[in-house]
Amino acid sequence: MRSGGRAHGRNGGRPDERGGGARGAQYRAGGNERSGRPRHGNDNAAQRQRRDPEPALPDDATPEQLDKSVQRDLHTLDRANAETVARHLVMAGRLVDTDPTAALEHARAARGRAGRVAAVREAAGISAYHAGEWAEALSELRAARRMAGGPGMLAVMADCERGLGRPERALELARSEEARRLTGEAAIELNIVVAGARMDMGKYDAAVVTLQGKDLDPAKTGSAYARLFYVYAEALLAAGRAREALEWFLNCAAADDEGETDAEQRVADLSAGESGSDTAAGAAGGE
Repeated sequence: MRSGGRAHGRNGGRPDERGGGARGAQYRAGGNERSGRPRHGNDNAAQRQRRDPEPALPDDATPEQLDKSVQRDLHTLDRANAETVARHLVMAGRLVDTDPTAALEHARAARGRAGRVAAVREAAGISAYHAGEWAEALSELRAARRMAGGPGMLAVMADCERGLGRPERALELARSEEARRLTGEAAIELNIVVAGARMDMGKYDAAVVTLQGKDLDPAKTGSAYARLFYVYAEALLAAGRAREALEWFLNCAAADDEGETDAEQRVADLSAGESGSDTAAGAAGGE
């Protein structure tokens, strides 16, 4: 993720798939968040015969590791195909953070076998997003939403628009009726992306205002709040408010229970910069 709020990013601005963004909870083994009820279709045998070669599946990737709700969604497929699709989804979830390109290969294989199952298209979209394939991710997530309905993955879709150099479209998604129905962490994730889009457009003060609200509470801890504080600090820094940015990087470091961000390093860098400025100012004053 780009600094400034990309939903899934190295610097803490990643929409978490647990709340409308994407760490793959919809298809990761053990995940349980789903949006809407998918409409299923039968797999097409002729299409399966024309598939590209699929990545190998290790023996320890078993269908039982997939979330139960996704397993149920695969029941419209024939048993052997459903098992292979499930195993590819397990591998996509397993690899999405460490090897997103490999995860995408597995997700594409699952899509080739079960392209009419919403959960499979969502998995393909999430994997493409992590791999930086913004256009493919957007296409897959749109398909999943057409099948399943609901506002799921809205933050990720908006962030894909950013990745494609279209921050204005990200803002349009954020103004939709579906966006207004988001609550909790899903709403936080979308706000993070909106702030990033405004920073892309050079509207740093507007990005700061976007993130101000009841969720911007330094007493909060956890992944979503750490990312929120991080992107708020970045927006402050871009707006020329370095001292306030330092405070919020400190708040981010305190909230970051899982070590997702580099807030501590940013604190050290900013503190060193301020110390250098003070030393230079003192030397100038003594001349």
